[in-house]
Amino acid sequence: QSPIGTVNLPERAYAMDCNNPLLVVATAERKVVVFDMANPTTPFETVDSPLKWQTRTVSCFTKKDGYAIGSIEGRVGIQYIDQKQKDKAFSFKCHRVNKGLEAYVHSINSISHHPGYGTFATASNDGSFIFWDKDARQKLNPHPDVGGPILSTAFNGDGSLFAYALGYDWAQGYKGNTGTIKNTIMLHAVTEQDVKPKAK
Repeated sequence: QSPIGTVNLPERAYAMDCNNPLLVVATAERKVVVFDMANPTTPFETVDSPLKWQTRTVSCFTKKDGYAIGSIEGRVGIQYIDQKQKDKAFSFKCHRVNKGLEAYVHSINSISHHPGYGTFATASNDGSFIFWDKDARQKLNPHPDVGGPILSTAFNGDGSLFAYALGYDWAQGYKGNTGTIKNTIMLHAVTEQDVKPKAK
């Protein structure tokens, strides 16, 4: 079969998410290509990532007006599509651990938005996931080490369950793959404390 369309990206694709009509593709060299699915073969815009290091994940907002992007340096960028909202964009650090004089920075492997509240979860190779409210710029509920790197996450349709996959993420190369981390899919029963924005 032939594809209905082909798009040449500026670089290799590293991450992609779609919440129709918004499609966002993050590529190598920190490029982000945004598409309007009403015209899927022509990029709406191509921009540089607000983050300084390699992109690992991207997730479209539930309101379809922007996206969250995560990198290998433990940072998340919140970006808007509409020019009138661009000044609301910001980035923040997360999944970092300070031990004495040393700081351990962990990759953001996955970002997932709650279908009802629009809040989101980040997950990392530090083995934790954290729920956030981007509008209040606030951490809602952290869940510490669950036993291994988290590779991917997703909410179910009504947002009552949060699935996360554990496994080796190759952050330490082939030598780090000792076989002690088993590929596992876990389910977390979502509470309002996890995802409901706090009253201002």
